[in-house]
Amino acid sequence: MNLALEHLIIIPILLPLLVGAAMLFVRDQRRTGKAVAVIATLLVQLAVAVTLLVLTSSDGDGGWVGVYLLGNWSPIFGIVLVADRTAAIMVTLTTILAICAMLFAAARWNRAGPHFHTLFLLLVMGVNGAFLTGDLFNLFVFFEIMLAASYGLLLHGATISKVRSGLHYIAINLVASSIFLIGVSLIYGVTGTLNMAELALRVPEVADADRTLLEVGAAVLGMAFLIKAGMWPLCFWLPAAYSAAVSPVAALFAILTKVGIYIVWRLSLLVFGLDTGPSAGLAQNWLLLGGGATLIFGSIGVLASQALPRLTAYAVIVSSGTMLVAIGIGGIYVAAGAFYYLIGSTFALAALFMLVELIERGRMAGADVLAVTMEAYGFEDEEALPDDQEVGMPIPAKLAILGISFIVCALLLAGMPPLSGFIAKFAIMTGIIGVHTEGAGSQIAGADWSAVALIILSGLAVLIAMLRGGINTFWATREDMAPSIGVVEIVPITILISACILLTVFAGPAMLYFQDAATELHNPVAYIQGVTSAMPVPYPGRGVYP
Repeated sequence: MNLALEHLIIIPILLPLLVGAAMLFVRDQRRTGKAVAVIATLLVQLAVAVTLLVLTSSDGDGGWVGVYLLGNWSPIFGIVLVADRTAAIMVTLTTILAICAMLFAAARWNRAGPHFHTLFLLLVMGVNGAFLTGDLFNLFVFFEIMLAASYGLLLHGATISKVRSGLHYIAINLVASSIFLIGVSLIYGVTGTLNMAELALRVPEVADADRTLLEVGAAVLGMAFLIKAGMWPLCFWLPAAYSAAVSPVAALFAILTKVGIYIVWRLSLLVFGLDTGPSAGLAQNWLLLGGGATLIFGSIGVLASQALPRLTAYAVIVSSGTMLVAIGIGGIYVAAGAFYYLIGSTFALAALFMLVELIERGRMAGADVLAVTMEAYGFEDEEALPDDQEVGMPIPAKLAILGISFIVCALLLAGMPPLSGFIAKFAIMTGIIGVHTEGAGSQIAGADWSAVALIILSGLAVLIAMLRGGINTFWATREDMAPSIGVVEIVPITILISACILLTVFAGPAMLYFQDAATELHNPVAYIQGVTSAMPVPYPGRGVYP
């Protein structure tokens, strides 16, 4: 592979960092120009991400693994970035989501506070870095950049609810960062390295006397990421924070839980996979139990939610629970379905966060609570009409567009046919049943069938909650309450929903691609060899650094 192509790996980190820093020197009143610059930056990043997708899929079964050595140091000693098929998928997902969120924010929300565009790009940079990094220390660095930017974005357009939720969010994530450092320190103390590929080679060789300390460090590290992933009981902060954030920020936050899930998924298969000795499959059953509990908690949350923003936040928890159950079960076919589900659910959640803001814009405060209360007590809002007056009223065009989009999002998140949400859940459940019949999978008795039941019931809970929310919203909304909507606000929602529809239309090729990605994730030989065999470029007349 051409060495120049490996420089593409750093662009999703370097480009948003440089553009975001440059915007600090531009007056904040020039928001239109800044928004255009951000979108242009993200479009360039999208081209790079798609190129990485092609490159990582072009070298046969093993796939190309791009390794970028910052400072031209050996990967054992220096900073290393790694792009394989899984990382390329996640960077592409992040970029598409960020483009749509910025388009939506450009209509009005980027005016609600200072330095929005810089914080936005720094968050994108941190997320990209977390997906591309090849060592735990720099994972911590990118993780902190991501969190620091998210603090400012959550408080954007500050209100009392945002400040209250933001302070809780900051406190919880500072605790998670401290836990992260403790886990990293324990792992480094036992293995002597933080490079993830090198860890995969050293973990099987750890002495029995030190193995307990290694596993404790891994558990502590996993806890830090499971807080971000939203696993129960570590998810109590999420509904308030996500429902309080402004809609484009909440839409972008849909990827943050996937960062935690990605890291747990990556490390569990790379460092504690089936060929890593006595620690193989570490905490897999705990992930399965935690994912099941998260599904139950999220299902109860969506059914109990009376406001659409909070319902959407609990739907994020349901999505995380589904992913954790898939990781806990294990297996290539389950992982392929989980990849498919991750993409579709993230797009659907982001679109729903934006939709909810448009829907709520034309409604009075507390309308959802009032509608549910009137329904519970049997009050009717119908008035006596003259005999010659037509019953009912026409649906405004704006509400019709919002209603159709809402229905599509509901079907996607509930996993109802014929859209990609159904295909994804069907693929996951088929994989789970296949693992069960092969005698593999979880060691917990009945766990496989219980996981299938929980996935079905959680989808039913989301469907009921979304139907109730849609009825209380669109059937109870008067024509004079139709919100004012700009074209730039509808476009990103249309892009996200169209992406989900394309996933449905091209489900066959997509599943084959995700199956290849799952195979590489479960058999990380190419990843390990690519990193450990990477050599610094010789300097003419001066040799190389270590």
